[in-house]
Amino acid sequence: MQRDEVIWQTINNHFCAFKTKTKTQAFCRNEYNVTGLCDRLSCPLANSRYATIIEKEGICYLYTKTIERAHLPKFMWEKIKLSPNYAHALKQIDKRLMHWPQFLVHKAKQRLTKITQYLIRARRIQLKAKKQLVPIKKNQEKMDTRREKKAQTAARIEKAIEKELLMRLQSGTYGDIYNFPQEQYEKALDEEAEGIDQDFDAENEEEWAEEDEFAAAESSSESGRSDSTSDYEAGFSTDEELEASGSFLDIEDVPHARAENSFDFDDDLHDDDAALVKMQAESEWKKVLDRRASKRARVGTGRGASPPSKRSKPKRGNRSGGNEQVEREFELERDHVAQEEYR
Repeated sequence: MQRDEVIWQTINNHFCAFKTKTKTQAFCRNEYNVTGLCDRLSCPLANSRYATIIEKEGICYLYTKTIERAHLPKFMWEKIKLSPNYAHALKQIDKRLMHWPQFLVHKAKQRLTKITQYLIRARRIQLKAKKQLVPIKKNQEKMDTRREKKAQTAARIEKAIEKELLMRLQSGTYGDIYNFPQEQYEKALDEEAEGIDQDFDAENEEEWAEEDEFAAAESSSESGRSDSTSDYEAGFSTDEELEASGSFLDIEDVPHARAENSFDFDDDLHDDDAALVKMQAESEWKKVLDRRASKRARVGTGRGASPPSKRSKPKRGNRSGGNEQVEREFELERDHVAQEEYR
């Protein structure tokens, strides 16, 4: 049979593993002690009926011990979970310890109050921003710096290689032999197409300006023709002499003559003046054609264009074929202008 007084006399006068003495007081290190002091009422070993509060992971539990479970050390302590609400937890303690000694009820409530207070302080401290000490690894930083430099160098090399490959692709070096990555290929083509569109708009403006200049030059040549005709007519005293000379030209019939491809400089104008005007017009038109051809060649290297072919060397000998073609184009353009003016 268990006797609490005998157990206390043995623990108090002899050896106890949980007892710690100081100069002024003795303390108890047993986890079930409700006050932490080593005395007769607070000793969990020398009391058959005992109650305490224990906190585990922020939750408070009420532990109770009775004499009926003294023969079973495994089931000696009964564990009861308390509510997080402080007022409701006090009511639970009063209900569970209704007929227990008032000392144990009071100390259990006091312990619950202290545990609740330090849990609140712990939550507040956890929410505050805390300084975190981070060790500085100099060797690791040096290694990272070297790796960054190597990565930047590799990136520049890759960009240079990509640029060189794009230049070769645009120039038609590879042709249709290799299969390039579709995404990079389309991206390069889109960028090139945007640049070609901008260049084409600028070249169209230049071409329109050149056409205006050519029209102004042609109008000046026509005014020169009319002046030469008037000078030629001024050499005769009367209309009868002019008709007798057989070189009379009616100015009102000039548009009709243009529409009918009747630009005969040798019959209508003086030979020297007509030849001079014709040479000037041909030179101006030849310049315009050369500029257009050069622009078309540049635009032809854009998206969807075939790779540039090797230029064939001009054959020696007869070089009049190019001049005849230029004259033919000039005559066709002149007829077109005459028809427009007639309309």
